[in-house]
Amino acid sequence: MAIMKSSQPTPNQTAGPFFHLGITRGGEEILVDAGQPGRIRIEGRVLDGAGDPVPDALLEIWQANGHGRYNHPADDRDDLPLDAAFSGHGRCPTDAEGRYHFETVKPGPVPGLIETQAPHVVLQVFARGMLIHNTTRCYFDDEAANADDAVLQQHVPSDRRPTLIATRQPDVGGAPSYRFDIVLQGDDETVFFDV
Repeated sequence: MAIMKSSQPTPNQTAGPFFHLGITRGGEEILVDAGQPGRIRIEGRVLDGAGDPVPDALLEIWQANGHGRYNHPADDRDDLPLDAAFSGHGRCPTDAEGRYHFETVKPGPVPGLIETQAPHVVLQVFARGMLIHNTTRCYFDDEAANADDAVLQQHVPSDRRPTLIATRQPDVGGAPSYRFDIVLQGDDETVFFDV
């Protein structure tokens, strides 16, 4: 039996590399058919604190449909239509340049604790080195309701709000397109929520 002469810490363990392998099935980034009314594209990049792409992250989205209703048993607002073909949930791994995209619908406004929330998509970011995922929101720069959204206006400092706003771009495939980059740390870090 060998006797240890000194104790050395073991290297940090991370989730990864290639975190998304085995949990994506392909096609989960497309939540709607090409002809779906209200269809949009959300695209962007996941970047680290140095501005370098994160090539093996995984993004999940959860959102309401175009009427503002979630496809979830807890959303029992029968006055709003529910689209059985739209789950409101998607997954997309990033590519070698940190790029991702989702084909979805622009969500409608949803109820908050006190007032209605502006249309938004909830995103969760999973990546190597992150033992706990990060949760953020993607709002849209062409939504007047952003000015009254309690999360944006009361819980996010004004100088940090732009990190939560997707910018309208030229249409892609006949659908409005929005750019939403996610920066994991550093000066331009995206606002993440403790949920």
